[in-house]
Amino acid sequence: MKLETSVLIISFVVTVILGMFIIPILKKLKVGQIERDDGPKSHLKKQGTPTMGGIIMIVSMIILVTGTYIYLTFTNQNNVANKILPILLLTIGFGLIGFIDDFKKLVLRNTEGLKPMYKMLGLLIISVAYVVYLVYGLKIGTDTYIPIIKQYFTMPVYVYIPFAILVILATTNAINLTDGIDGLSSSVSAIIITCLTIIGIMEGQSELSIFGSIVIGAILGFLMFNLHPAKVFMGDTGSLLLGGVISAMALYLKMPLLLIVIALIPVLETLSVIIQVAYFKKTGNRIFKMAPLHHHFELSGWKENKVVVIFSVITLALCIIGLKII
Repeated sequence: MKLETSVLIISFVVTVILGMFIIPILKKLKVGQIERDDGPKSHLKKQGTPTMGGIIMIVSMIILVTGTYIYLTFTNQNNVANKILPILLLTIGFGLIGFIDDFKKLVLRNTEGLKPMYKMLGLLIISVAYVVYLVYGLKIGTDTYIPIIKQYFTMPVYVYIPFAILVILATTNAINLTDGIDGLSSSVSAIIITCLTIIGIMEGQSELSIFGSIVIGAILGFLMFNLHPAKVFMGDTGSLLLGGVISAMALYLKMPLLLIVIALIPVLETLSVIIQVAYFKKTGNRIFKMAPLHHHFELSGWKENKVVVIFSVITLALCIIGLKII
């Protein structure tokens, strides 16, 4: 626990310092947020706020994981050190795909950004690589923990691999959709990752608890600039990064099904979009005032801070429930 606490604090401090340097650079590059005209009117004043801020978390994570790797190696904890790097590579890979998308949109002024087909292909390649690493590299097996009944179910490998890939893709998309209000995706993700980190500690998975602590520190540091009124947004760079972290940790723990509980807010955000699109195509009408779900509550009169607080409290309660049912 001493190392986890140390890396969390150092990660927080490093991220805050990086934010002080990187945000002005993003302003100079004029990588400003582009708001939808059909969205909440209060969001129009955010036009031009620097985005791509997820790069702050990426750089912080690289610095801290590298430093921790060196420390663990020198203290003869090579086994733990070597297991941290693949998790970092997966999450950084997702973040880089988001960065390319943001860069094309905001720096190169290509409104289309990274084509959806190429974006999905990139995410798919990284997902396949990570799942293959878990199954054939770490040889963790295909056991999947079923909460409540507290038993493991062993899947055939040809079922587990597509399932695990789907978990990664669905999670990254869900966190991406949750990003849309100052501090929302950051707060919800921080709580979910904290829950997974606690499970890592309970299970004796040092590599996971250390990595999770680094990410928590990075998110908390980023939140110093991302809370309302936000000085920077994470963009796809950050949301895909956090989605990768959550899915990677859940699969490493063999508890992807737990995400249905502890990540219910991102799940509902995703379902609101699916339901809205399907219902509109069929009837020409909308169920929600606007999707994803957080925008519906905004247009219903909720302030941004209220949405963030309520969604975060719900996530915290669900994470406590999640810890009780495992």
